[in-house]
Amino acid sequence: MEFYIAGFGKGFVFWDEEGFLRKIILPGEKGISEEVVAAEARRYPGSSGTHPFLAALEEYLQGRRRDLAFPYRLEGTDFQKRVWQALAEIPYGETRTYKQIAAAAGSPGAARAVGQACGANPLPLLIPCHRVVASGGLGGFGGGEPLKKYLLRLEGVKI
Repeated sequence: MEFYIAGFGKGFVFWDEEGFLRKIILPGEKGISEEVVAAEARRYPGSSGTHPFLAALEEYLQGRRRDLAFPYRLEGTDFQKRVWQALAEIPYGETRTYKQIAAAAGSPGAARAVGQACGANPLPLLIPCHRVVASGGLGGFGGGEPLKKYLLRLEGVKI
């Protein structure tokens, strides 16, 4: 259930009893406390023990794996799900702007709403919202700007 990113700390992965990934909490994510982690663990009691995603995530964080395709289940609005699908299609080592994701999600004028959908993404890293950047800069990220830079550099993106 736990994973570590060197220099950033501990994160958490939760999955349901059928093994579908449901939630990833990044190190440094705002508003996360022991109570929040405990509540997610109660919500997804199948998360005790290990899951193949944890080993794959470790390989990804060591630069030895590019693909984090694992079965997952999402809860969100139709718009959020379209945005998350567009995020999932961004290849490793590439970025897209919020505007490009808005267009890919079928709402070309909704770049700000894409940012909100990225912020609500329950599965960062698996659904790579760190690969979405602002037109004139890096843009936000739930794990913070230093972690976003780290992940993009890990994937070979020039920042």
